[in-house]
Amino acid sequence: MLLNTRFNFSSQQVFIDGQWQAPRSGQSTALLNPSTGEALCDIALGNEEDIDAAVQSAKQALLGEWGQASALERGRVLTKLGQLVLDNVDDLAKLEALDVGKPLTQARNDAIALARYCEFFGGAADKVHGDTIPYLPGYTVYTLREPHGVTGHIVPWNYPMQIIGRSVGAALTMGNAAVLKPAEEACLTALAFAELAKQAGLPNGALNVVPGLGAIAGAALSAHPEVHHISFTGSVGAGEAVQAAAAKHVAPVTLELGGKSAQVVFDDVAMDDAIPFLLNAGIQNAGQTCSAASRLLVHRSRHEEMVERLAKGYEALEVGPAMDDKHVGPLISHRQQQLVEGFLQQGNDLTVAATGHKVDNIPERGAYVVPTLFDDVPPNHVLAQQEIFGPVQTVIVFDDEDEAIQIANGTAYGLVAAAWTQNGARQMRMAKALKAGQVFINNYGAGGGVELPFGGVGASGHGREKGFESLYGFSTVKTVAAKHD
Repeated sequence: MLLNTRFNFSSQQVFIDGQWQAPRSGQSTALLNPSTGEALCDIALGNEEDIDAAVQSAKQALLGEWGQASALERGRVLTKLGQLVLDNVDDLAKLEALDVGKPLTQARNDAIALARYCEFFGGAADKVHGDTIPYLPGYTVYTLREPHGVTGHIVPWNYPMQIIGRSVGAALTMGNAAVLKPAEEACLTALAFAELAKQAGLPNGALNVVPGLGAIAGAALSAHPEVHHISFTGSVGAGEAVQAAAAKHVAPVTLELGGKSAQVVFDDVAMDDAIPFLLNAGIQNAGQTCSAASRLLVHRSRHEEMVERLAKGYEALEVGPAMDDKHVGPLISHRQQQLVEGFLQQGNDLTVAATGHKVDNIPERGAYVVPTLFDDVPPNHVLAQQEIFGPVQTVIVFDDEDEAIQIANGTAYGLVAAAWTQNGARQMRMAKALKAGQVFINNYGAGGGVELPFGGVGASGHGREKGFESLYGFSTVKTVAAKHD
């Protein structure tokens, strides 16, 4: 059994053509528990040969049972898979908490979200339709939505289950066959998902999972000439490399590359409603969230009140091991810990409004960083411009709406934004003015919202996942023009 769960596969294997097998490289590496710094288990390191074998398996699946399956049949498999995820939610949450370091409650919510993606896409499978187009006399013209073929999915370590759900789930729904390369830092739930997919009746080859290093397995998947679409979530630099590799064989790419999201708090804010959202959106998953609200823009008239109330929230935050289920767990690795601590040092010239605190007897080798709230930060400061990917928030003061818009849009990113105001006209103006793929009014995140298209502009990437938009993205349109006179 894997880490005292009901899953019986070996983490030192890859999943290709519906079978667990040793990686062709013969290599593995230790997977570390970020809460303790100790090894959890060893994982396989797939290489170029494993990726090619997975792609060939996916091709055969498209020629066989999976390629012939109706939309209704695909939907039933996804729906059954969602139920299996729910049946195993506690074990999945345990694996994610140990693997990623997120508090157990947050990990459990991610498992439930994975099930919800499967349920949503399962129900949507037979509801993605083409169009008929009025044309010349004697013609009937219509469009078909067809799968790309073999799709590649490079998933990061911060939200493995959720991103698998919104990416792989959408691809399978539309009839693609998927090759999934999870992050080498956190791949256990990706492997467990493959096992559940097999139990759900997904035909061999429709889903293949190859853990491995990004520079080897990830690069091979991006560059493979028989991969027809790539979905990547990660850093800007890595996304640029993925897109460049895919461009050589003219494969479309969906990129979600992070953000520096702003919540804009106006003078007429309902502060009691806003404070929980402002706080949670910065520290969830220890701030290792692409859509983290790391910039809090506040009108000068409410600045002092907001910071005072946020500071109380920060001071109550407990940092501890994932399985202890505190507010904040460790970062994914000591490397990430060092990166975030480097940013904090660059804030030595700023005012620290508040910090959280570590619990007693916290493991010394864990990758912990205390949540930190900086006050009155200049909009052009490095902490207000660069994605930190840790539990760090900056408060920025503005005087009027135009200045707020300028500051909010004043980074290279454009993933998520929010506006807090009771003024209906201002709500509409801000929704249009904020440069982001998602804009929330008097809330942040809308509870996850698997139905809500998600993606960014600018350095945050392009393409959309979640909702029906993701199904459109994981399919291509064929136009049929029939002349019958």
